[in-house]
Amino acid sequence: MGAALVMGGGWYYTHQGAEPAATAAAGGQAKPGAGGPQGPTTVNVVTPQRQDVAVVLQANGTVTPISTVDLHPQTTSTITKVHIREGQYVKAGELMFSLDERSARANLDKAQAQVARDQASLGDLERQYKRGQELLSKNFIAQGAVDTLKSQVESARALLQADVAAARSVAVDASYNTIRAPMSGRVGAIGVYPGSLVQLSTSLTSITQLDPINVSFTLPESALGGLLEAQRAGAVAVKAALAGAADEVAGQLSFIDNTVDPIAGVIRVKAQFANAQTKLWPGQYVNTKLTVQTLKDATVIPQNAIINNSRGLFVYTVAADHTAQTANIKRLYSFGANVAVSGLNGDEQVIVEGKQNLRPGGKVKVATPGKQKGGSA
Repeated sequence: MGAALVMGGGWYYTHQGAEPAATAAAGGQAKPGAGGPQGPTTVNVVTPQRQDVAVVLQANGTVTPISTVDLHPQTTSTITKVHIREGQYVKAGELMFSLDERSARANLDKAQAQVARDQASLGDLERQYKRGQELLSKNFIAQGAVDTLKSQVESARALLQADVAAARSVAVDASYNTIRAPMSGRVGAIGVYPGSLVQLSTSLTSITQLDPINVSFTLPESALGGLLEAQRAGAVAVKAALAGAADEVAGQLSFIDNTVDPIAGVIRVKAQFANAQTKLWPGQYVNTKLTVQTLKDATVIPQNAIINNSRGLFVYTVAADHTAQTANIKRLYSFGANVAVSGLNGDEQVIVEGKQNLRPGGKVKVATPGKQKGGSA
């Protein structure tokens, strides 16, 4: 018999043997076991953990004083004495600057003398009016004379009241020559000295309140609902730390703005901190953290176990028959390498490594402890 050659199928049969020889048409050799069943995929698994998870919002903030006052004189005068130093802490009402008050004092003395003269004149008229009433009762003077005295008394009394008011006004003007701290805080740079001529536009110095102090920062508008709910439930704790610093300062949320920035999509908030040790300084950048809620007894798995595709979020779990099964989940909150999810019972074996080669229903083999990829069970 001659040989039968079949080129289209890539195989040929010889007349010498009953068994076909499978050889690649191009001259290659077939791989042993090609087309045979694939073995189980070795995977690493973890069991979900149950724990309380604090939902923490983090943002970069700026330290801002609650209040800063720029001191200006309220009159044109000359500095006679500076009672404070730059950088000094002052208490509310503490004397800071004295201005030349000679002119104001003279005006006040003049106004007070006018008041004293009016008082004496009123007293004399009141005595005359009283004697006139006595004489009228005895018919020694006419009624018209008594009425005239009464008018003079009322006029003198009104004049006295006007001069008393004028004297108070002069006293207020005189008080402008003594400048006291309107609040407690730290004094800034001082730009005037004894002998300096100051006017209404002259900046003497500034006072900044450092204790307590604010930290201003922004949060995404998606956090607004949880933020408001946490505020309604009570005080919202906020922690702040300087960049690179290990210790944190504890404070409380004090302000949520009434509008969301429509361009940036953020809401501006503030937190207030006790700052007796001046760990926070106006203008500094700090890292802030605030806890808006706590997920009680949440199901926690590693983030690298989650697969995201067109069907949504899911994880692979090991079924009783050692096959890979999918479980749809919902991400609740991510923190570090872990994530709190819903959709799991909590007793599954969740596949964390080896999942890239899996298909639903595929056979799996769980790596023994100590031999798992990455060294984790």
